[in-house]
Amino acid sequence: MTDLDSIIKYSKDLTLLYVEDNQDAREMTSVIFEDFFDSMIVAVDGQDGVEKFKENKIDIIITDINMPKMNGLEMSKVIREINKEVPIIIISAHNEDDFFMESITLGINSYILKPIDIEQLLSVLSQVLEKYKYQVEAKENLHFLEAYKDVVNLRSIVSKADTKGVITFVNDAFCKISGYTKDELIGKNHNIVRHPENPKAIFEDMWRTIAKEHKAWQGIVRNRAKDGTSYYVDSIVMPILDLDGKVVEYISLRNDISQIMNPSRLLKDALKDLQQPLLIYMKLDQYDMIEEFYDHDTVEKIQKKARIYLENQFKRLYKFNRIYPLGNGEFALLIDQQKISDTKETFIANIKQLQDMIKEDKISLENIDYDISILISIVYTKDKALDSAKIGIKQLIKNNKSFILADDFANKEQQKALENMETVSMIQNALKTGNIVSYFQPIVDNQTKMVVKYESLVRLIDDNGKVLSPFFFLDTAKKSNYYTQITNTVLNHSFSVLKSCCVDISINLSALDIEKKSTREYILGLLDKYSDYTSRVVFELLEDENVKEFEVIKQFIVDVKKYGVKIAIDDFGAGYSNYERLLDYQPDILKIDGCLIRDIETSSYSLSAVKSIVTFAKEQNIQTIAEFIENESIFNIVKDLGVNFSQGYYFGKPDILEV
Repeated sequence: MTDLDSIIKYSKDLTLLYVEDNQDAREMTSVIFEDFFDSMIVAVDGQDGVEKFKENKIDIIITDINMPKMNGLEMSKVIREINKEVPIIIISAHNEDDFFMESITLGINSYILKPIDIEQLLSVLSQVLEKYKYQVEAKENLHFLEAYKDVVNLRSIVSKADTKGVITFVNDAFCKISGYTKDELIGKNHNIVRHPENPKAIFEDMWRTIAKEHKAWQGIVRNRAKDGTSYYVDSIVMPILDLDGKVVEYISLRNDISQIMNPSRLLKDALKDLQQPLLIYMKLDQYDMIEEFYDHDTVEKIQKKARIYLENQFKRLYKFNRIYPLGNGEFALLIDQQKISDTKETFIANIKQLQDMIKEDKISLENIDYDISILISIVYTKDKALDSAKIGIKQLIKNNKSFILADDFANKEQQKALENMETVSMIQNALKTGNIVSYFQPIVDNQTKMVVKYESLVRLIDDNGKVLSPFFFLDTAKKSNYYTQITNTVLNHSFSVLKSCCVDISINLSALDIEKKSTREYILGLLDKYSDYTSRVVFELLEDENVKEFEVIKQFIVDVKKYGVKIAIDDFGAGYSNYERLLDYQPDILKIDGCLIRDIETSSYSLSAVKSIVTFAKEQNIQTIAEFIENESIFNIVKDLGVNFSQGYYFGKPDILEV
């Protein structure tokens, strides 16, 4: 970090505490520091500096020495007792040994003499900021390492051993699968869990690899639990070396593969043996229905017959050793890419053509003619090929498709999982720190253009102060245990503003919210608490395809309407909203879906759809709101169509409600 641009690029995101008692010096020097720091907090003496350090998140301190109440060195001593790492730079007109010696004792990072020379300032900032950057990065890396360690500990069977193979550590998963306690394992050799029928060559190869070659060893090992039962683990044993390259201990990670041995084990071995494997993973279409319709024996016969049939069909095109039956209607075959001349495009086209042919065929089993149809997931990449193929099959089932190229899906899934973990951590922190907040977007009367309602919209403020929309965290929250907490937080925020404003507050509720008994009870409790204001509450029902309890939702609507609450159907005209549902919900308001409003200037379909919705709503005495009003032209169109209210950036973005 030697040039001005690189210094400023890094320092801009930091918060500076500048302490100077002399007003003229303070004002002149602040101008210089403003070029380096977007966020600067100014203190007028040492005591003021300590207080502002306690009140704010400070990244770097620049302070004068001679000041009233508390000088710069005294202030630094107090701050060092609070934070030993924050960089502190002293500015002084003095050039005396006593000041320097005390500065060194206090751990002052650098010293700048008055009058300030820009070259000296740049040099000092560069050195201090570079050191600070490395300290921050080191902390972050340590944090990530701890997180990765926790993930490994949760997902793997972990043990450590000294250089003689004596166990020094085991995790809970190791104890659970082996049946031994930690006290029974630690201090013993790993032989305590090894099955005597393992070939000696396995362990000879292992010790040669880890002890002599200092490399990681991977392989499948048969182990024996305390009760004498066998289990199989896919193992990796890694030597841990000191700075001189000497082994200090060994760490082992294992995954239990007992339930997928035999064909699965053979498949894994074959994948390892081939330098360029091409994996074709198949699943019988609608296999769940087959299991429900037929008894177990018949299902097994269908799978056996299907395996033979598929093997014969695929051998007409390509050479391979066998089809691996993997259970649950799943099969796999391996082709050596080095032994086929087809391009990737040609190969995929051939497989799709065969898949279509199979779909038109059937297999006969005693008195059953089974129309065979298969899902196919193909993987060209060797790394985690089997995991990627399985993820591909899951995606086919989810998206109602039949063919997918699943290269590198496993690594992408792993990355996605890590991102989800980061999002969950962000949600946890936001809930703890009160950074789940409600923003409010105005809704105006189309005749008067006056604000008559506000829609409450959840937002999350991250550690950097960035405001995030639900797109970045709400889906993850629904899959974790934090969605209900977020809902309750938004409900509290929304109800609390009723007292201080005079217009309606509209709150989004999903089927997931209403179907949860605790959330329904929480809402009814708030309606009781704020009973004087409930006539200004609007619940916007967000529909989705996963609604399970229609009767519960209908009863909830009846219950809340007793308080004078109004019901709105959100995103009407698209998605899952339909006219039939209105008979059940009896809404007071229809919010016309934004995708219709957004294109209404250019799309005759959107225009017609909105017209029909407005006509229906008027006949049923239901009010309408148009979302995504982004300009005056769109506003004039919906107003002329008879829409009652408008909401969108043309009238205001979601923001903190000032009341």
